[in-house]
Amino acid sequence: MLDMSMMGVLAYPQIDPVLITIFGVPVRWYSLAYLGGLLLGWWWARRVAVRLAVPVTRLQIDDFLMWATFGVILGGRLGYVLFYKPMTYLSDPMAILRLWDGGMSFHGGLLGVVLAVILFCRKNRISLFRFSDMIATVAPIGLLLGRLANFINGELWGRATDLPWAMVFPYDPLQVARHPSQLYEAALEGLLLLLVLNFVVWRTSVAQRRPGLVSGLFFIGYGLSRYVVEFAREPDAHLGLLADFISMGQVLSLPMIAFGLWLVWQSGRQDASGSLAK
Repeated sequence: MLDMSMMGVLAYPQIDPVLITIFGVPVRWYSLAYLGGLLLGWWWARRVAVRLAVPVTRLQIDDFLMWATFGVILGGRLGYVLFYKPMTYLSDPMAILRLWDGGMSFHGGLLGVVLAVILFCRKNRISLFRFSDMIATVAPIGLLLGRLANFINGELWGRATDLPWAMVFPYDPLQVARHPSQLYEAALEGLLLLLVLNFVVWRTSVAQRRPGLVSGLFFIGYGLSRYVVEFAREPDAHLGLLADFISMGQVLSLPMIAFGLWLVWQSGRQDASGSLAK
């Protein structure tokens, strides 16, 4: 038994990853994080839609919940397969379907939701930028809950450190004090980004005048947050640092930042109706 007081680190709170078992089926915090993020996002999106004057009905927002669910799950899984373990899954393709073994990528999930937004807006003839702004405003809710679930699971921990808030994670084979990088991500890409985007939406009028602005700020905010936290997060064991200085998470975040900057620039060319200003 590790004596945390002697090590000068914070004690990791031992929270069972399984909240409850119902008829032999475990209900995990991680699954509830996905479910809670989608449901809370749906609830808040209904209010944001009115504020941003998104030309969408409540029924259409309800319908998109299913599209977003498939986008997150399929995109997240396929992103993990392609970005992090392509050779492993090429040798055993059926393992892709074993979601219970873990393995989800936020960048893949984001691409899945982006595709779902594009297809949904095209199918329903909805303004793409206004709809995406609505989704971007609520997306950090899922990020916040997801990172907290990572912390509860004791996974995706940080690099070794001697900072006073370091923790020893139970599944770490080295049992060294590490950054609680899951909490850093929850604070930056979750809570802080949620507050910033909602401030822009509810406390200013710029979001209504510039469709696509909030979406751009989301991509920039997430990309920067993830890039910075990666310096404190332990690189994936099977990948390490690419070229000995940059992680896969940072590589995937760079195009997000660039795309976000383009969206912010593009939004400046939009008039209040969402058409290109002459």
